[in-house]
Amino acid sequence: MIKTFSDIEAYQRSKTQYPKSVELSKKFPPEGFHLRDQLCRSANSIHSNIAEGFGRSVKEFKMYLTRSLGSCNETISHLEDAINAKFSSRNDTEKFIAEYTIIGKQLFKLREVWHKTF
Repeated sequence: MIKTFSDIEAYQRSKTQYPKSVELSKKFPPEGFHLRDQLCRSANSIHSNIAEGFGRSVKEFKMYLTRSLGSCNETISHLEDAINAKFSSRNDTEKFIAEYTIIGKQLFKLREVWHKTF
């Protein structure tokens, strides 16, 4: 049962993944500074939006879940850019993409069922 935002699995996964993403981004070369900054900001925004929106009206919370999903998609895009720019290896980064893809699916489903279930 979800009683607080920290009970939401997408929040937990995102919160766990964030410091790992920061560590990955520290391996980027100096010219990857802007991508590193954007990656860290979008990854942090995922769980932050869940926390900020929780406890508001159903309509408002769903809006925050939509923002969170957008940040998740942005994070995946930045990770793909890191591979394409050769700032990070495909092998290391695809694990992150897979985890953020799961988080995105969870957010999408939660947004769809929130008003029906909770």
